[in-house]
Amino acid sequence: MPYAAPRHCPRHHRLFTGPRCPECAEESKQRAEARRPNAGERGYGGDWRKARAEFLDAHPTCSHCRAPATVVDHVVAHKGDQALFWSRSNWQPLCKRCHDRKTATHDGAFGRPIRCETAR
Repeated sequence: MPYAAPRHCPRHHRLFTGPRCPECAEESKQRAEARRPNAGERGYGGDWRKARAEFLDAHPTCSHCRAPATVVDHVVAHKGDQALFWSRSNWQPLCKRCHDRKTATHDGAFGRPIRCETAR
């Protein structure tokens, strides 16, 4: 299969191959991060850390692979809804590997479309 020809960036960065100029993509990512509230502002402050530790003590293994759990995952993404955020029935213990996989495939990480909650 032939390689694609390099393309010019509309903002006059270097030539690139692929769907998007890497420099433009990095700038876009930095702008998005600058707008994102910090962890405390998103609800993950001291109260969360305490509740998380208690939950992981009570549920020490990953609900998917039975490895040691290190992450408390919100089964249904709370998207700022504090009632859903604090609802322990919406929490599940996961290891980091399973949490990263779930986030990437179900919660729209890496630019993927968000899957329907019923598909889980």
